[in-house]
Amino acid sequence: MDVLFFCPRWGQEHVPWPVFAKQVKDVGYNGVEAGVPADDRERDTMLEALAANGLLLVAQHWETVTPDFEAHLAAYVERLHRMAAVAPLFINSQTGRDFFPMEQNIRLITAAAEVAAATGIPVYHETHRGKFSFAAHITHAFLQQVPELQLTLDLSHWLAVAESLLAEQQPAVSLAIERTRHIHARVGHPEGPQISDPRAPEWEEVLNLHLACWDKIYRLHKDAGAKQLTITAEFGPPPYMPVLPYTQQPVASQWEINCYMRSLLSSRYNHNPFQ
Repeated sequence: MDVLFFCPRWGQEHVPWPVFAKQVKDVGYNGVEAGVPADDRERDTMLEALAANGLLLVAQHWETVTPDFEAHLAAYVERLHRMAAVAPLFINSQTGRDFFPMEQNIRLITAAAEVAAATGIPVYHETHRGKFSFAAHITHAFLQQVPELQLTLDLSHWLAVAESLLAEQQPAVSLAIERTRHIHARVGHPEGPQISDPRAPEWEEVLNLHLACWDKIYRLHKDAGAKQLTITAEFGPPPYMPVLPYTQQPVASQWEINCYMRSLLSSRYNHNPFQ
């Protein structure tokens, strides 16, 4: 089974696409996770840069935020179709709103499934604060209600929301692991969605907790005979990245941390695969 690694465009928007794509290729990523620009010229520049460097695309949706549900639904479907049109590997969607009733969020999940069926592009739903999937116990209810629901698992949000290491929510975490199709490899902690630096020894406990969950996802995919598993090393820029007071200087390099996570997980899964 191949484990493919994706670099987030998030935090690197200031780098021109041709330069960014070459940097991503040079350090060993297989592709990029990014939104699809609404501007046609910018979209074409992105696609040309990816193609020139042999990089895959995971299309990332986060833009639909209007609180008016019917307008939200229409904008969401339009946006997913626009993303599917560029033929990404799949769409990772931050879906719904945490304050929408369950039946409305399920309508959005159903609409995404209809877009996937019509276009042939899978849509996975990211566990994310502010969305339908903002907490482990809430997502558990959706997973039970919608058997076909598939996730991009980002545990960091759930630790922050629960203000815990989720020890008391293992049934919810276990079901989420079973339904995960894509991993966001960011490490959170009970007081926030991103630790300062996964290389620092003070974060060993929470890093190991995330690694244990990712290992289970890897094993499930491998045992099921999956051809690939995809991972985005998704540590973010400020304000996700802690900064020093007054100067607002980031305490670490987002680019270096994500490269470290890619290397760590590539060694763990591609070079020393679990037997």
